[in-house]
Amino acid sequence: MDLREFYQGKNVLITGGLGFIGSNLAIELVSLGSRVTIVDNMLPRQGGNLFNIEPVKDKVRINFSDVRNQLSMNHLVKDQAVIFHLAGQVNHVDSMRNPVLDLEINCHGTLVLMQALKNYNRDAVVVYSGTRGEYGSSVKLPVNESHPTNPKGLYAVTNLAAEKMILVYRDIYKIPAVCLRITNTYGPRHQMMHDEYGVFNWFIKKAMDGEALPVFGDGSIVRDFLYVEDLVECILISAATREAIGEVFNVGSGIPVTFREIAEKIVKVVGKGSYRFTEFTRERAEVEPGDYWADITKITRATKWKPRIPLEEGIARTYAFYSQYRDRYWLEDTRASEYADPIL
Repeated sequence: MDLREFYQGKNVLITGGLGFIGSNLAIELVSLGSRVTIVDNMLPRQGGNLFNIEPVKDKVRINFSDVRNQLSMNHLVKDQAVIFHLAGQVNHVDSMRNPVLDLEINCHGTLVLMQALKNYNRDAVVVYSGTRGEYGSSVKLPVNESHPTNPKGLYAVTNLAAEKMILVYRDIYKIPAVCLRITNTYGPRHQMMHDEYGVFNWFIKKAMDGEALPVFGDGSIVRDFLYVEDLVECILISAATREAIGEVFNVGSGIPVTFREIAEKIVKVVGKGSYRFTEFTRERAEVEPGDYWADITKITRATKWKPRIPLEEGIARTYAFYSQYRDRYWLEDTRASEYADPIL
């Protein structure tokens, strides 16, 4: 698929666009010739970082607002051809500590966005970034889209509810939408302040600091891990594929790997650090779903997308990025933006 042909000259909105996935997506969209608007509330601990969009800071419009603000979203959705809805409370542990905030951002925020589209722009294509956590504990592996949804944590519950809301607006108001259930993603521009989500990148940080990577249990829990460049390509293709509209897709590498193997590979690539086995904390044990890897047959058939970056290459690229920009991610960047759009 020629993504440039589809995206060049189009207005595109990214909610949560200063975060990990959103910023990588924004950079790629600029390279494809899109006119990109980012909305982000820069909520602490969620990964928003102004440096994330440094390569395109003069080529995107930034709006510091919140998806829960109806007036803002009414304004921002107008004239957008594609909306990538990535804004959300993404911390599994925080969702249990502060479930009301999780509900407000993930569900209320999604509802506000869809109402804005209903009233002001029913033609915009919406791509929603959900989570593989919507399935909960795996009944059968690999997990396909017909697998039962039985989330273990509130974060996954609110993601599933947001997905259902979007599909209702698709059915009733004909707003074109694609919902993605995304596996563990790693790579450049991920937050490095804490380990409460994105353990893969946290492992890379620990190795770069010459420390031991804490592998829970005996390290035999299985996941599939996806490099962010592959995810960005998948998101872009999903919006541009007519056959994807109205569908729910798994997105992952489809390749199972244990946490012990991940730790070993990271230590080998980085050339520092070690790993040790440790017991689950109570908070982590409460939301741990066990083994998971995705069956990506459905999205591959519909869009022809397949992940391309091998695990070792993804680790090496991630290590190289943080080696160059360590000072921008090891400490929180609280500086105000000199290039933000003041319109709310």
